[in-house]
Amino acid sequence: MSRRMKLSLFGGVVVILIGAIVALSAAKKGGKPVEVRIDKVGTRDLVAAVTASGTIRPKTSVDVSPDIQGRIVKIGVREGDMVKKGQFLMQIDPAQYEAAVARAKALLSASQGDLIRARATRDNAKRIADRNNEIQKSNANLVSIETVEQSQTNYEVAVANYNSAVAQVDQAQAGLKDAESALSKTTLVSPIDGRVVRMDKEVGEIAVPGTFSAEVGLLATIADLSVILAKVQVDETDVVRLHLGDSVQVTIDAFPDTSFVGRVTKISNSAQLASASTASGSNTRAVDFDVEVTLANPPADVRPDLSCTARMVTDTRKEALSIPIIALTVRDNTPVPNESVKRDTIKAKPGAKAETEGVFVVTDGVANFRPVKVGIAGDEYFEVLEGLKPGETIVSGSYQAIRDLHDGAKVKAAKADSGQGMVVKKS
Repeated sequence: MSRRMKLSLFGGVVVILIGAIVALSAAKKGGKPVEVRIDKVGTRDLVAAVTASGTIRPKTSVDVSPDIQGRIVKIGVREGDMVKKGQFLMQIDPAQYEAAVARAKALLSASQGDLIRARATRDNAKRIADRNNEIQKSNANLVSIETVEQSQTNYEVAVANYNSAVAQVDQAQAGLKDAESALSKTTLVSPIDGRVVRMDKEVGEIAVPGTFSAEVGLLATIADLSVILAKVQVDETDVVRLHLGDSVQVTIDAFPDTSFVGRVTKISNSAQLASASTASGSNTRAVDFDVEVTLANPPADVRPDLSCTARMVTDTRKEALSIPIIALTVRDNTPVPNESVKRDTIKAKPGAKAETEGVFVVTDGVANFRPVKVGIAGDEYFEVLEGLKPGETIVSGSYQAIRDLHDGAKVKAAKADSGQGMVVKKS
């Protein structure tokens, strides 16, 4: 093949390739628009909130447990009764403890008798020793040195016996006090004003001190229901947004048609760790923090351990520029044509491509990605801090359409769906 024929063939191939590229570009530009849901950037009131579930608890709750062991012979209250501080709750059989008091009293009486005898012996020994000393000083021939020394020794022994008798009396008094204390503990009374929310024993059962397990020794629980808390568990990613005094709306499952207001009054500084299984079978540790909410006006018949949900308001905005949450997407941090806003790049892991948050702004039927900076998140809308102006048209759905949308794509509004915006259907 001649050189001229080769050049002619090569030129024909180049022309064909250029034509194909031009045709592909024209086809791309002239393709069908993507049907999307569109919306206008506007202003609205936003409320940022953290939602968590938990249970209703009284602020003050006291478990009544025995300090001694014995059979319960009488119970003076029932579960649900209102009681006053010091009111009788139950009686443990006092017979053995009354006997112990009687023995302690008898031992004290005997010890006191021994003390009287020891005191008399000490005083007599002292008189003898003093008399022998005087006689020996006046006339050494009347009393020998040995007799004087023996009388002095007898006195010292008598003093020691007296001191021992005093100690025996003190010990007997302490034993009596201990026996009387044990006897007094056979009668259990309410430690606070409140309601009996739990009664774990019946007449005839044995009350046992909970030395190793509080649950074993539990007899009853008295709760002060004048101050009610909603104790909820908040995820570690949300707890940093909470502050003491934040407004809270609490719904109790037992009262489905009513909500109750409250305030955050305690945020735990340590986490409650719990194991959770993932779909792949691996175990992860969920990190939650206990948060207490004090209810302003709890229902009169509320009970501990009822399930509840708390919606804690962390921030509010009045007439804030906002966009639908679904409209916000991310794209690789590459230059965008006619970009007029500096991108707020998301920090990526080492080796990964950086991404930028933004929305697709629609101008003359063409969607262009534009970076935006958002603030608080409401239930359905993000606050816009930078990147958009009121009245601009953006793509607001659907999720699939936004995910597949590319910069510069032609779009058109889909048909309305029950007044809730536009239906998304990609051509």
